[in-house]
Amino acid sequence: KLWSRCPYNVTVIIMVKAIWNDVVIAESEKCERVEGNFYFPFECVKKEYLKDSETTTYCGWKGSCNYYTIEVNGKTNKDAAWVYRDPLPAAANIKGHIGFWKGVQVA
Repeated sequence: KLWSRCPYNVTVIIMVKAIWNDVVIAESEKCERVEGNFYFPFECVKKEYLKDSETTTYCGWKGSCNYYTIEVNGKTNKDAAWVYRDPLPAAANIKGHIGFWKGVQVA
């Protein structure tokens, strides 16, 4: 896939959805693509499925990262979404965007 080989920060202008437990939890026609991950604008994410997590990590070029646990139809996916609330300048394009992993289907 072309997108999986792209190491750069790019804006993707196609419909992309994040699905977990058979429920669409995010969809947007304008995502940011960084290191193979789609980042959805916060306003395009169904926040009723996100619960704040205490987990944090740090990336040397993106900065501090906070996580969300996803809860859908009685199932929980711990730390399956993340956000760089105040990214470093090199990752400014993902400010206000959320990424997904841990079994969340993004396509």
